[in-house]
Amino acid sequence: MNKDELKRDFILLNVGRACHNADWNWKNVNSPFARIHYVKNGTAKIIRKDGVFELKKSRLYLTPSYVKHTYECNDLLELYYIHIYEDAGKKPSIFTLVDFPVEVEATALDLQLLERLIQINPERELPYYDPQLYDNSSTMAQNLVPRQKSPVAFEMETQGIIKQLFSRFLAQAVYRNEHIEERILKSLHYIHKNIDGPIDINHLAELCYLTKDHFIRLFKKEMNCTPGRYINQKKIETAQLRILIDHASIKDIAYGLGYDNIPYFSRLFTKIAGENPRRYKKKTHF
Repeated sequence: MNKDELKRDFILLNVGRACHNADWNWKNVNSPFARIHYVKNGTAKIIRKDGVFELKKSRLYLTPSYVKHTYECNDLLELYYIHIYEDAGKKPSIFTLVDFPVEVEATALDLQLLERLIQINPERELPYYDPQLYDNSSTMAQNLVPRQKSPVAFEMETQGIIKQLFSRFLAQAVYRNEHIEERILKSLHYIHKNIDGPIDINHLAELCYLTKDHFIRLFKKEMNCTPGRYINQKKIETAQLRILIDHASIKDIAYGLGYDNIPYFSRLFTKIAGENPRRYKKKTHF
């Protein structure tokens, strides 16, 4: 895989230090941004579809965007948190191409980097810790205001720190396929570049010089899902983000992603996001 495929910039949304006393208990959290946690003291759990992860002192933890998870804390817990939005542009998310470890050993430098990140971003701490209160459009918009006012030097340093911390996970990551099939990679780029309109699987197969059946088999082998399922997943993730940051109607968002059948879009959104788009919008816009 070309190294350029993995180059990303990240937008810092939140960073801070939090102390909890059996009150870090939130269920079914599912956000369009990734989270990094550093545990300074105490214990807790992050529960995901792929397992239950017990948080340990002096470890870093990564939760990718759109990974549904639950926090469970029954005692004292002191941790640092970072919320970052991946600026992938029209490229596949790095979390699509790479399987990251959930947990890595942290160093003394990592703690210094976290404290420096807080120091140069003093307005990015969460005013409250309930995801339903900060995982919404108004809070996300507010989070971007300090970035616009931040000195260029601090923005550059912020990017450097985030990339250093993220690199701890990338160093131990496993590429979904070390030599991902170039034809499938080409189809992924086409999907993300054209996410705003209808995407025809026959056309994807033609781009790859394969029959439709051969393309579907190869795509499933490389990505562990069919191209149709992948396209719908990425479209609904895009819809979630647009609901979060835009004020467009559900109908306009559906049309903007190539869905002419609104009831079908709503059913698909509910299946993938876990709740219907109107409820999701009501929850995130207040």
